[in-house]
Amino acid sequence: MASRRMETKPVITCLKTLLIVYSFVFWITGAILLAVGLWGKFILGPYIALIAENSTNAPYVLIGTGTTIIVFGLFGCFATCRGSPWMLKLYAMFLSLVFLAELVAGISGFVFRHEIKGTFMRTYNEAVLNYNAKDERSVAVDNIQRSLRCCGVLNYTSWFSSVYFPVNGIPPSCCANVSDCKSSDLRNATIAPTKVYQQGCYELVTTFIETNVGIIAGVTFGIAFSQLIGMLLACCLSRFITANQYEMV
Repeated sequence: MASRRMETKPVITCLKTLLIVYSFVFWITGAILLAVGLWGKFILGPYIALIAENSTNAPYVLIGTGTTIIVFGLFGCFATCRGSPWMLKLYAMFLSLVFLAELVAGISGFVFRHEIKGTFMRTYNEAVLNYNAKDERSVAVDNIQRSLRCCGVLNYTSWFSSVYFPVNGIPPSCCANVSDCKSSDLRNATIAPTKVYQQGCYELVTTFIETNVGIIAGVTFGIAFSQLIGMLLACCLSRFITANQYEMV
């Protein structure tokens, strides 16, 4: 019996080392998800505000998930060092829940990516038609036009139908050169086209969103499937420790 325990000690030590390394990597993935969530909130925020018909909590979900993973990554290292079977089982259970959640999130991301064009065409048209330079969607429109150097939906003529145009003309965010773009010029349907960006925002935004949502979904899939390794290691280590009544300090 003693010789058998001696034989399993190297196996347990090996599993312990692998699980500690994995937990550290898991902790890093949590930091990555947290960073992606913050990036989605502050960089993709204006685009999401226009594409989502209702407000979306996706960035907050990523931030919350990343923070939780960071905490449980540290818990995994502690459980491994303690060699506690129940802690290791709890860690494996958490990894399985994270795996399922991230798998659903990744699939949703890919599905959402293919629905972007139709939704954005409708919501962006509505945002342009009802533009007032003050509400959240109007601010999002201005941010998009400045950052992507575009104007209107398909082109600047989209603004001619806006409730904003008869009084104020085309928004200043469309100006190709701010120093040479007077408000009186923007109200003139003949002069304004020579002062604003010629390319519409629709194609630029949909390409930008599709690319970045694909990246987020891909990262989520990769992290999700890595949980399987951690689940296997935690379950095996717990089983070996329980079966051999081995306590690690």
